[in-house]
Amino acid sequence: MIRIAIANQKGGVGKTTTAINVSTALAATGWRTLLVDLDPQGNASTGIGVGADQRDRSTYDVLVDKTPIEECILSTSIPKLDLCPATVDLSGAEVELVTADDRAHRLQSSLRPDLPYDVCLIDCPPSLGLLTLNALTAADTLLVPLQCEFFALEGLSQLLQTVERVQQRFNPQLGIIGIALTMFDRRNRLTDQVAEDVRSCLGKLVFETTIPRNVRLSEAPSHGLPALIYDHACPGSRAYIALARELITRLPEQRKAA
Repeated sequence: MIRIAIANQKGGVGKTTTAINVSTALAATGWRTLLVDLDPQGNASTGIGVGADQRDRSTYDVLVDKTPIEECILSTSIPKLDLCPATVDLSGAEVELVTADDRAHRLQSSLRPDLPYDVCLIDCPPSLGLLTLNALTAADTLLVPLQCEFFALEGLSQLLQTVERVQQRFNPQLGIIGIALTMFDRRNRLTDQVAEDVRSCLGKLVFETTIPRNVRLSEAPSHGLPALIYDHACPGSRAYIALARELITRLPEQRKAA
């Protein structure tokens, strides 16, 4: 199972939208996919159609009580896509885990190699706290959604520093599979400038695919559906399908789904 954390400590950059739609696209391509919601807001769970009343167990139980993750996983309406949901209880997990010796490794321990999935995507909260640290320690690689605006560049440098520290202390194998430019608006000159700056600094690490500003991407979660199902023909959906294809080409050949 390939484990991919989707993280950026800046909020509103499209992490959850990316997690929902890339996981849907991977499942549609035939990958057995697990989406782990590690954000106390639980937006990935809601956006994929799993209501709060369905979440008897969640990532909180996995992290705090060491409940086996398979006891918390729910099926979704999307074939080959399962979810480990989040609840608001998760907001207290950082405080409850602060004295635990293995506090950074709880998620890593739960995502065992024998789980029946080809890929696991972890939707992180908009912070660099203990929840995100668990995700980065558990992950093989990191996908970073980056909004095309000036302040996003400053946040990216902080995230890269955090990744370096995680590599040194917790997970030397952690890599970055790519930077996904989100909320791209060609009518805005600043958008092009930020994209050029990011590409000049990080080169091929930046995905060729850009995710446009698209109202259908914003509407889809209110219907409990990924945009790929809500409106598969909209520009946002087409972009996420292209991003998933590009992501697959960057994954190790020997670990790709049959």
